[in-house]
Amino acid sequence: MLIRTEIGLDAAGIDNLLRRCFPTGAEADLVQRLREDGQLTLGVVATDEEGQVLGYAAFSPVTLQDEDRNWVGLAPLAVDERVRRQGIGKQLLFEGLDTLNEFGYAAVVVLGDPAWYGRYGFEPAARHQLHCPWPGTEAAFQVYKLADDAFADVSGEVAYSTHFNLNDR
Repeated sequence: MLIRTEIGLDAAGIDNLLRRCFPTGAEADLVQRLREDGQLTLGVVATDEEGQVLGYAAFSPVTLQDEDRNWVGLAPLAVDERVRRQGIGKQLLFEGLDTLNEFGYAAVVVLGDPAWYGRYGFEPAARHQLHCPWPGTEAAFQVYKLADDAFADVSGEVAYSTHFNLNDR
């Protein structure tokens, strides 16, 4: 298993993985739109020895109250059903966090399972008076601090790219 930053040749494998892992093609379409518009900050893939994509994590810019805080959002994160429960999701997550930290990003937000993400250091965004634009997601909206001062003097709504329009998902 190789965990690395995605390259152009991975696009078809990523698309295929996302279409298999989610009930609709919305996540695959989202990643394609982010990539095409230059809004994909980082993509991390897990591949087997033959180069087949078995896992993927995408990170894209987010803003706080229309201000760039050097934060990113994680979505989607997917692992092929055949290799789940082997720690690949965790490896993708930490490879992404390590790379973003090296690049100087301050924080990561995610809308996901609090039990799973909480194991890896994510905490409820509400603790920092942060929320996302989608009602009913308070428990699932979480943050991860990369820089010590990431949450100093912050509060309000974290906005994702317009490509995250939930009406299309």
